[in-house]
Amino acid sequence: MSARHERMGTQDSPTHMPKLIIQIPCLNEADQLPATLAELPRHVDGFDTVEWLVIDDGSSDLTSQVAKDCGVDHVLRLPVHRGLAVAFQSGIDAALKLGADVIVNTDADNQYAAGDIPALAKPVLTGEADVVVGDRGVLSVEEFSWLKRRLQHLGSRVVSRASGIDVPDATSGFRAYNREAATRLFVHSSFTYTLESLIQAGRNGLAVAYVPVHRQAVERPSRLFKSNSHYVRKSIGTILRLYAFYRPLQVFAFMAGILALGGLLAWMPFIGSWIDGHPGGHVQSIVLGAVLWMAALQMLATGIVADLIGKQRAVSEKTLERVRRIEMHSGVPPLP
Repeated sequence: MSARHERMGTQDSPTHMPKLIIQIPCLNEADQLPATLAELPRHVDGFDTVEWLVIDDGSSDLTSQVAKDCGVDHVLRLPVHRGLAVAFQSGIDAALKLGADVIVNTDADNQYAAGDIPALAKPVLTGEADVVVGDRGVLSVEEFSWLKRRLQHLGSRVVSRASGIDVPDATSGFRAYNREAATRLFVHSSFTYTLESLIQAGRNGLAVAYVPVHRQAVERPSRLFKSNSHYVRKSIGTILRLYAFYRPLQVFAFMAGILALGGLLAWMPFIGSWIDGHPGGHVQSIVLGAVLWMAALQMLATGIVADLIGKQRAVSEKTLERVRRIEMHSGVPPLP
């Protein structure tokens, strides 16, 4: 039996059939939720139990009550709206404490076809992957604008570089995690979990796989973006922050290099005069070059400090992982 099968407790074990929990982060989804839940499976091959978990992100409507009326097994209500990333992380924590061996995350707007859940979970169930992402083929999605397709493709490339794994669709929220991968997952962003969680998976040495999935038309407006311009601003900002967060030394060293090059160019008039044997004058160029070089050194120092902070963050995540394992072993109930 492979190491992943041992961690999972999959069908290879004669005493345990794994539990699948399908989690759905929600914000004011009372109208859409019944249609989404109606398509979710109650039985998936290879799993003894399939349960549903709704994370109500401080909705102002009756999302939690509708979820209960539709037969959802577990409803976790956050007291205030905290954002999709926090709701996702809260759901992962709750699903682990509820005994999930595999966790599938999907959206409440029903954009992901529930019929693809067995295919999404299968590589995790068989031990071929720790994390499986539903690949929508973003460059060919007709509902997306040209700019949105390119931004999502750019996000995938950035995540590929930061994580060291091939990532065709980094923004897909249709995912499956085994218990070990979910236990080691900690999202720091308050906006989106999709990019950061893949970077963490790559840096933790987890096996990430992709399966093609179908994307369904979404009738209601997005809860995350008010407009295309808002999407562009949020996406670019998120990509830049994540790359600086996980590759600070590279980012700040690059910026330091630009400043140092600018300082060198500022010194060129003085250097040219000095080579010609007339080093006098050009005080402004000397001062500007010196200022730019000082800024470059400060930028490089900032990158070194940020890199050291990143190492400390990794230690903190290990500590949090141990705390999570202790809570799961001790039977601590899910908390919002």
